[in-house]
Amino acid sequence: MNVNAQSSFKSFFELSPPKRTWVLFHPFKAKKSLAISKETNRVSDSIAKTILLDGDKSGGQVDAFRHAYWMARLHQEIGEKAARSLGKAHEKENYLTFKKNKLEDGVVPDEISSEMDLHNNEQGLKLISRNSGLTRKALIYKIINAIKKGEMKIIKKDKKGNFLTCEGKRIAKSQLKGKWKNNKCLTSSNNT
Repeated sequence: MNVNAQSSFKSFFELSPPKRTWVLFHPFKAKKSLAISKETNRVSDSIAKTILLDGDKSGGQVDAFRHAYWMARLHQEIGEKAARSLGKAHEKENYLTFKKNKLEDGVVPDEISSEMDLHNNEQGLKLISRNSGLTRKALIYKIINAIKKGEMKIIKKDKKGNFLTCEGKRIAKSQLKGKWKNNKCLTSSNNT
């Protein structure tokens, strides 16, 4: 077995069970989806360094952008059904991450974050079609405009980054620790 094949073989078994299942059902789309996932992280990291969005990679506009861009690019390259199922596998993985008390994007995932991601995934899927001629740059601006119009969801926070209830009350970190369900509030992406 050559080094690249060995590396791919090892990384397959490092995937979560939901993502391994997705790869088994989509073996020819897996390599392309991995490349798009890496592209998505690079693009969203670049967007976070600008003033185009709020800079918040965990529950904010940049997080919403990342999910919408990921789904839109996957839809464009591998089709809507495969993209949606990969997005759902990712959210199942987040639940397993929560159960193990591990971090995703610097925080332990929870139900409201998963709801946010699934909503933004669906919005991203709607923004483009398979084999669309839309350029990546045009797609980026299309997603940013959708975020500015409030078509995506973010988690309500104060100026200091503390999570808030829908009534605007600060949620103590101790109230969030180890809880899948909590009082965080989803809000429109233009409510920053």
